[in-house]
Amino acid sequence: QVQLVESGGGWVEAGGSLRLSCAVTGRTINGYPMGWFRQVPGKEREFVAAISWQGLSTHYKDSVKGRFTISRDNARNTIYLQMNSLKPEDTAVYWCAMTSGGNYLGQLQSFDYDYRGQGTQVTVSS
Repeated sequence: QVQLVESGGGWVEAGGSLRLSCAVTGRTINGYPMGWFRQVPGKEREFVAAISWQGLSTHYKDSVKGRFTISRDNARNTIYLQMNSLKPEDTAVYWCAMTSGGNYLGQLQSFDYDYRGQGTQVTVSS
C-alpha cells in the first residue's frame, strides 16, 4: 500500500518560513515525478510546484516563484517544499502527490496523479 504523509505545516506570521515534507512508503519515488498542491476550503485546488523524477526540472505556480522551492531526496523517499516570505494568501491545506507517465507537468497541473497524501494545514497570519 502506497502512503504519502505530509508534515511541517503550522502557523507562521507573514514573512516567515516553513518547510513541508512528504514521506512516501510502499513504493520508491525514484522514477516518479512529484508535486505539491493546495486548497482553501470553498475554493478550487491549486497546483503549486512539480519536480521531475531526477530533480533536474522544477516548475512553479507564478505566485510562488522565487519564494517556494521544491526538492527531493530519493534515498530518503521524501520530497520537500521550502516556503519563504509567506503571505496570508498562502494559507491552505497543502498535499503532495506522485504521478507516472511522460507528460508529468501536464498531468500534475491537471491533478492527474496516482497517489496523494491527506495534507497538512499551513496558516499565515497578517
